[in-house]
Amino acid sequence: MSNVPTDLKYTSSHEWVRDNGDGTLTLGITDHAQEQLGDLVYVEVPEEGTSVEATEACAVVESVKAASDVYSPVAGKVIAVNEALADAPELVNQDPYGQGWLFQVHATSALDNMLDAAAYTQQIAEDSNSD
Repeated sequence: MSNVPTDLKYTSSHEWVRDNGDGTLTLGITDHAQEQLGDLVYVEVPEEGTSVEATEACAVVESVKAASDVYSPVAGKVIAVNEALADAPELVNQDPYGQGWLFQVHATSALDNMLDAAAYTQQIAEDSNSD
């Protein structure tokens, strides 16, 4: 069973968001997403200063099995990226909610349509049952 921390918000496309309490958000992919992808070999994050739009692809994670887009759940400006992932993409597999974060944004839109941990856990279960 995937780890789904209760203090985060989630998207149906398997991104997580941590509200840093200062108008900034930290984003990454969920434990479930990294499990489905397998061992990551490459992570491409947006450059600092880039504007991202809600629901648009803004990063890529690539495993030995597949490449997958990462979608921003909010609009905003990228203020920090996880530089460590360039040399160690496996951090996303090892610690998706900690050292494996992808980037931070200063949000200009609300966290609308985000799932809480219970709703995300239910979605994972429903997705697994439909396979």
